[in-house]
Amino acid sequence: MPVHIKTADEIAGMRVAGRLAAELLDYLAPHVRPGVTTGRINDLAHRYMLDVQHTIPATLNYAPPGHSPYPASLCTSINHVVCHGIPGERKLKDGDIVNVDVTVIKDGFHGDSSRMFVAGKPSIQAKRLVELTYEAMWRGIRVVRPGARLGDIGAAIQRFAEGQGFSVVREFCGHGIGRQFHEEPQVLHYGRAGTGIELQAGMIFTIEPMINAGRPGIRCLADGWTIVTADHSLSAQWEHTILVTPEGYDVLTVSAGTPPPPAAA
Repeated sequence: MPVHIKTADEIAGMRVAGRLAAELLDYLAPHVRPGVTTGRINDLAHRYMLDVQHTIPATLNYAPPGHSPYPASLCTSINHVVCHGIPGERKLKDGDIVNVDVTVIKDGFHGDSSRMFVAGKPSIQAKRLVELTYEAMWRGIRVVRPGARLGDIGAAIQRFAEGQGFSVVREFCGHGIGRQFHEEPQVLHYGRAGTGIELQAGMIFTIEPMINAGRPGIRCLADGWTIVTADHSLSAQWEHTILVTPEGYDVLTVSAGTPPPPAAA
């Protein structure tokens, strides 16, 4: 399918949805702490989406081909869980790192973002992984502009992450987003600069690198959703939704509590 260039009205709708996704993460932030179950975090998010934001949780009962319906309103991926961790009765422990991934639907538009949180005090390695994964995402964001190539994003992320001794998960990628949860293009977090389609103003897509402290291999658990590192090493992920503007880029998933960008290299 071709990449859909958003109209001014669609961009306005995506700005609202992106802001709401970020504000949902703001709301959840103080609840991600030792002793709290991931199921509790999910329940809080579900009620906030429905009762406060009047949004729809896009992940709840989401069922792409070959998958059973996803049973929760967000994803909580702890420590060696790479992505799509299903909330449940597990209590967060001191030092756990957890990715909270949310997607809200507002007036038909999808806002998609994830953040890393730390429950208590992390290990030195965990803290470094979380911080450098955030910088890796921003390395990808900062090359976005009309005329750049899709491969420039992945190349910037891969070069930085591997230069820090980490590895990039290959099997999952960013994606176009709008009225559909997943649209073209696919945004790889590795690759060669100067390859791929040319970016144009009006494109909207996510950049969401998954970075492992160990090797890049992954496996899927029996629930059909939860992805973990094959070597049980820690994994981290951050995600923003990005608009290509005539001048460069605009991050749509921002709010009062969004962590500031790292200093430019």
